[in-house]
Amino acid sequence: MDLLYIVTTGGSFDEDHSDQSRQGVTVNHRLDHYFSRLYLSGTRPIVVPVLRARSTEMSDCDRELVLETTRNLLEEGSPIVITHDTDGMVEMGLFLKQHLQHVHVPIILTGAMTPFGCQGSDGLQNLTESLFAVRLLPAGLFIVIHNRVFPVDRVEKDNNLNEFLWRDPPTSARVQ
Repeated sequence: MDLLYIVTTGGSFDEDHSDQSRQGVTVNHRLDHYFSRLYLSGTRPIVVPVLRARSTEMSDCDRELVLETTRNLLEEGSPIVITHDTDGMVEMGLFLKQHLQHVHVPIILTGAMTPFGCQGSDGLQNLTESLFAVRLLPAGLFIVIHNRVFPVDRVEKDNNLNEFLWRDPPTSARVQ
């Protein structure tokens, strides 16, 4: 049976409408319930809770903790999905890319614009798409959100449009 790690770090994905104090129901219970309702042939998801923080509250120590957790899980050789606050998702992806030298499995960051526990949340869709994408993508770091896949260094969040968009490569990487 193939293992798949789901690393949870907080943000809207880890909240519901009554969770303003960051206390109470954790996403793990929702994920276990969600996974029990899916037919995941040959896949065993393992939830690894690391943080419950919004991106604006994340410290350097928090980012290092996510990095070390990811690095340790990479030794297992199984794909990784990281749930993350959408406001800092790109920055976390770039941080991981900078510090992880040899990524030999797909690592996907995903999240929710609307809390996972709320009616109309995009969290369930984004998580389901991530479960599918992690089986198809090559080794590397990606953001999977709203029916799209982005390499972490080719995406940006547009807060005015409230969506993720393709970002042009740096000028030095463009073909003249």
